[in-house]
Amino acid sequence: MPDRILRWIDERIPLTDMVRRALDEEIPGGSRYAYALGSAILFVFVLQMITGVAQLFYYVPTVDHAYDSVNFLRTEVPFGWLIHNLHYWGANAMIVLVGLHIARVFIYGAYKAPRELTWLAGVALLLVTAGLVFTGAPLPWDEPGYWAAEVGTSIAGTVPLVGNAVKQLLRGGDVMGPLALSRMFVLHVAILPAILLGFLAIHLAAFRAFGSVGPWDESKRKNTGEFWPDQAFKDSVVTVFLLLLLVSLCVYAPPPIAGPADPLDTSYVPKPEWNFLFLYEALKFLPGRLEPLGTMGIPLLGVLALVLLPFLDRSPERNPLRRRFAMAGGAAWVGFVLSFTVIGYLSHPVGVGGTTGPPPSGSPSSLSPSAREGSRLFGSLGCVGCHSVNGKGGAVGPDLSDESRRGHSRAWLAAQIANPKSHNPNSIMPPYPTLGDTQMNQVVDYLMSLGATAPSAGEVSANPPPSAATPAPPAHPARRAAPPSVPAAPPAGLAPTNPSLPPAAVHGVGPLFSGSPDQGPPGPAASVIGSVERGAILFRLYCVSCHGSDGKGGVPNPGAVGGAIPPLNPIQRKYFSADPNEFAANIDRVLQHGAIPKGPLPEKSMLTFGTTHSLSQEEIANLEAYILSLNGVERARLRHAGIPPETWLLIVIAAFTLAAGGLLVIRALRLRKSAGTR
Repeated sequence: MPDRILRWIDERIPLTDMVRRALDEEIPGGSRYAYALGSAILFVFVLQMITGVAQLFYYVPTVDHAYDSVNFLRTEVPFGWLIHNLHYWGANAMIVLVGLHIARVFIYGAYKAPRELTWLAGVALLLVTAGLVFTGAPLPWDEPGYWAAEVGTSIAGTVPLVGNAVKQLLRGGDVMGPLALSRMFVLHVAILPAILLGFLAIHLAAFRAFGSVGPWDESKRKNTGEFWPDQAFKDSVVTVFLLLLLVSLCVYAPPPIAGPADPLDTSYVPKPEWNFLFLYEALKFLPGRLEPLGTMGIPLLGVLALVLLPFLDRSPERNPLRRRFAMAGGAAWVGFVLSFTVIGYLSHPVGVGGTTGPPPSGSPSSLSPSAREGSRLFGSLGCVGCHSVNGKGGAVGPDLSDESRRGHSRAWLAAQIANPKSHNPNSIMPPYPTLGDTQMNQVVDYLMSLGATAPSAGEVSANPPPSAATPAPPAHPARRAAPPSVPAAPPAGLAPTNPSLPPAAVHGVGPLFSGSPDQGPPGPAASVIGSVERGAILFRLYCVSCHGSDGKGGVPNPGAVGGAIPPLNPIQRKYFSADPNEFAANIDRVLQHGAIPKGPLPEKSMLTFGTTHSLSQEEIANLEAYILSLNGVERARLRHAGIPPETWLLIVIAAFTLAAGGLLVIRALRLRKSAGTR
């Protein structure tokens, strides 16, 4: 029956002849594992298409549902974790494989005439693959993906003449929002894959026209081999090991749950995807007006070098030892990319993780109370991720150690913080428009104190500084402006300094509970899977002062039953649940609405983070994920895995082992038969 079907097809389409032509290829010098990179790239691309289409059945490309739809696929859909993780690691593998393939072709001199078109199509495939990685990052609409797109499109905006138009085209406006996500989605799933397929067809057609270039040693090229079955066998071996590696990474190194995108989270200091880290690191050496040299000059120089290479290096010599100039240039470029990528990966911006800013100029006693609070805000806002003070901090932005001597007025500094593009349209510094007047004055006071020997009268803010008995508020409540009718909540962990104040003066608005918060409904954050890592940072900013390091408690609370604040590690039994959704809902009520402990007049009470908008719902979700992790509950636990990941990996290994054994037996029989015919 299969023969009849194949014969019927062959009578209408020469399928058998097409397959024979594809497999009938002579390889100068014989088959090699180094030649398997092209087949590996093709395999990964097909895998990306399959897993990408599978994700489209669940993905919702809107800012309200993108993050939740991806996590639903990962935790609720059987084998959804495998589909998503394979797509994630496949994208990384594509970049590595294309880079290795281009490096091999460069070393072998396979870009020389008459194979220029094959090389140019390969360079185009590298650029399109990088574009797919860039446009795919923001689709989950999580924290790193959002900020990677924000920084990437801002960098594109620094290109002279056309930069702003390109940024507007990618974003669909001035800010990252629904239109930006929609355009990234269309680029990622439709436009760029179509372009990649076109260049892939050109690349394969040009390769088939002239075949493999083979070794550069002419004597070794005389011995030829066949693509089938010699090279096909080696391609299959490499592909099998690649698939095993990808599945292993899916099981033991799944993509992290990074938390939902929060455009107002200015404490997050972003980094681009690893394949763009070398540009990120290079920008640190080109600050200010030199930024376009890093954002446009370096990439353009690299692309032009790749495109013009076959036309500049016209010598027929392919031996790398005799192409010293070309090999030296290639080695320099690879060394630059690799070293800057590693440095960028290992760099950890100061200010992330709840650390405070660098020490101010002079001793703390030489600063006004407002400037001291500004120093605290400078660190918690993440400013030290880019700016350095007294040798500590980042190097992307200008050194601010002598800011008071630069001649900038207070109004100029406030405008720079609120809207950096008002002074430099090409600035990639994020704006901080939601800082309140008090906090803005405090940051300006701190900046005006840098480099000064002592604060002058003009440097002291007109706003009354916080009292010594009251810890200074963190940055987040200040920048999240509450509705006009809602008084701003005090910072986390504060006790009312005046016991005669009514509870409403402490908690702002929202329901207040005596001991148990069970009457309050959970908020939107309860249904969102947050990031444990981001939650740990927020916990150090807001919760340590009351709940202690790692939530172990022990902080006194006079007037409350027990005389201390209950620990979160382990948490009280009435809140705990092995079900992450139920556990998150239990503690979400407290974070949203607050609670007053039992007792005659407790000195410290839980604040209404949600009702007063002191924290965003995204931040509350991250805090909940961290609190769950302290109690041994995984917020992103697989609920319907299909087959547990570790078991699935063992099944895959066993299946491939049996298949490999069968292939080896067939190979041995073929060799034995071939030897017998001779």
